[in-house]
Amino acid sequence: MQRRRLTLPALLAASALTLAGCGGAEDEPTTGGGGGDDAAAADYPTDDITLYVPYAAGGPTDLAARTIGDCLSTEFGQTVVVENRPGASGSLGMQAMLAGGNDGYSLSLIAVPATATNPLQQDVGYTNEDYVPIAAVTEIPSVLAVGADSEYADAEAFFQAAEENPGQLNVGVPGATTSQAMELQRLTEEYDVQVTAVPFTGNAEMTTALLGGNVDAVFINASEDVLANIDAGEFVPLAVSPAEQVDYLEGVPTLAESGFPELTNSVSVFGVAAPAGTPDDVVSTLEETVNGCLEQPEVMDQLGEEYVPDEFIGTDAFADRIDEIVETYGPILQE
Repeated sequence: MQRRRLTLPALLAASALTLAGCGGAEDEPTTGGGGGDDAAAADYPTDDITLYVPYAAGGPTDLAARTIGDCLSTEFGQTVVVENRPGASGSLGMQAMLAGGNDGYSLSLIAVPATATNPLQQDVGYTNEDYVPIAAVTEIPSVLAVGADSEYADAEAFFQAAEENPGQLNVGVPGATTSQAMELQRLTEEYDVQVTAVPFTGNAEMTTALLGGNVDAVFINASEDVLANIDAGEFVPLAVSPAEQVDYLEGVPTLAESGFPELTNSVSVFGVAAPAGTPDDVVSTLEETVNGCLEQPEVMDQLGEEYVPDEFIGTDAFADRIDEIVETYGPILQE
């Protein structure tokens, strides 16, 4: 699939926490927030914008926020302040965004599925009705991988062993309620193939466990560190989770191609959101500007070109993705 190309006059400017530049905005409304002051929306933005990151500095959401925040600042000609509010599984950042009001000057990076599934598990101070997804910035698929000395040379061998030895294969996942863990639970419930999910706190722990022989495999975000381990031959990828194969993991089959057609949802999507009720004109302006930013070579390079969606995921498509996650994982989380 080819990505739509937009030509924007400004290129990415280097920045850290505070970002500035020049640009403009669109007036045509799309689906999104709702009411608000029409005159203020038409002039948007006229003041600083705060972009909250619900996670600590240095991670993939932080990188996405700072890169897209820099570009928004360049295009809008207004300062964009990126503020980290980690804690409570991402809910503190969402609460800060909602407290900032729905005039378009308080935004947040969201990480789906986590942002969508957190309210299904416990009271986190927001629901999925309290925010409007504006646009996806990056998406990172999950990959099932084994170590270089594993006896399982491919997905067929791995899943055959899992069928013959229910629960005996240990698979590391980045948390007990992540999409990876839930997809493995669906593997059991829908296909009667049982493995034991072993939760870790992140990629570093999972990598150590796999290379140390403490787990048989990992089901992990295919982030740059994981790709480096694959390139070095330390990880052997067996299958990926999206519905289609991943270009930069050439020849690695999908879980659907491996006999599990429903297991396509373990893809982490990072994007921009605003509080519900944000004016439609503002949502439209942000959506179009993010779209343009993702066409800029310097932005794509900083985000990792392989992680920028081939086709732009705007507010409607992003909302559909969230609805699909809630429909798929809701029953599991509420068991």
